[in-house]
Amino acid sequence: MTISTRGAGKASAVLVLEDGRSFRGRAYGAVGETFGEAVFSTGMTGYQETLTDPSYHRQVVVMTAPHVGNTGVNDEDAESKRIWVSGYVVRDPARRPSNWRSRRSLDEELTSQGVVGISGVDTRALTRHLRERGAMRVGIFSGNAIEDEGVLLAKVRQAPEMAGADLAAEVATQEAYVVPAIGTRKFTVAAIDLGIKGMTPHRMAERGIEVHVLPATATLDEVYAVGPDGVFFSNGPGDPSTAEHPVSLMRGVLERKTPLFGICFGNQILGRALGFGTYKLKYGHRGINQPVQDRTTGKVEVTAHNHGFAVDAPLDRVSDTEFGRAEVSHVCLNDQVVEGLQLLDQAAFSVQYHPEAAAGPHDAAYLFDRFVSLMEGQRA
Repeated sequence: MTISTRGAGKASAVLVLEDGRSFRGRAYGAVGETFGEAVFSTGMTGYQETLTDPSYHRQVVVMTAPHVGNTGVNDEDAESKRIWVSGYVVRDPARRPSNWRSRRSLDEELTSQGVVGISGVDTRALTRHLRERGAMRVGIFSGNAIEDEGVLLAKVRQAPEMAGADLAAEVATQEAYVVPAIGTRKFTVAAIDLGIKGMTPHRMAERGIEVHVLPATATLDEVYAVGPDGVFFSNGPGDPSTAEHPVSLMRGVLERKTPLFGICFGNQILGRALGFGTYKLKYGHRGINQPVQDRTTGKVEVTAHNHGFAVDAPLDRVSDTEFGRAEVSHVCLNDQVVEGLQLLDQAAFSVQYHPEAAAGPHDAAYLFDRFVSLMEGQRA
């Protein structure tokens, strides 16, 4: 990625998809060029949480909401220490932010972090195109980076694809750290950081859990050195078919029968650990308005998603695995994609979406209580 932080918001820009379709607009954020996988997010709010979600590493996010940046950027809502998206696409950026917590504009934040974006794009047409053709590689070019579109298209087609990408270690912490329990410490959890969001250990801390966040490369001995009552596998970017170490690590946890909870990438890791396959969705689920049914209760939740891969597990029956019986516990009502798994003979479950949901909704927050109940049951 080549960038300049001068002249942002004034230069011409062009977005080029790998199938040859292009969209012209104006630079938004840094000026230069960037590449990634084009995906769209349907959330009406929470753009700051989206931008700082490590699961968006190497993706160019198209916002379907037409007005973006209205509330500016604050110092409290980031899910990590930096913006992770490789590019940003909006239709009508706010000319000035208006919110009592705002410290700077979104344009200024993108520029300062070197994120190349484009505005003035017909994001409805772009989203419809991605829904019909599927997520694909894309490049954004602005200022002096603009060349003949044939040259730009060739650059896009040389960029790496998301299928086969092993990215978790690129976004995970390099050093272990602890998030202390809020109030009395009731449990200790080892959280494997595959791209964890800041709100996730906070949700556990609210429930009296001391969270030891460990690198994606942590060994089984390092996990159990913290004396965990439970083990958590986080969200993260990339293709789960490449995640050999996390799968091996999770199998070790399952063999010890320690209560286990996984979200998003962690759900895919559990699927693989149980012997199921994974596959790439056509355009994925991204946003904060996805309907999911908890099949164990029949309840329907509106949930926050960010995933381009899914677990290939049977919806119509219980499966026998090396670790006992397993079943699909949650399903997306839009397309019947697997959104959760649970073991019936030991304390392990996962969901494909984000129950921490800092930007909302909070329908799925009960899943952290379910994790606590598993640890209470194991202790008893």
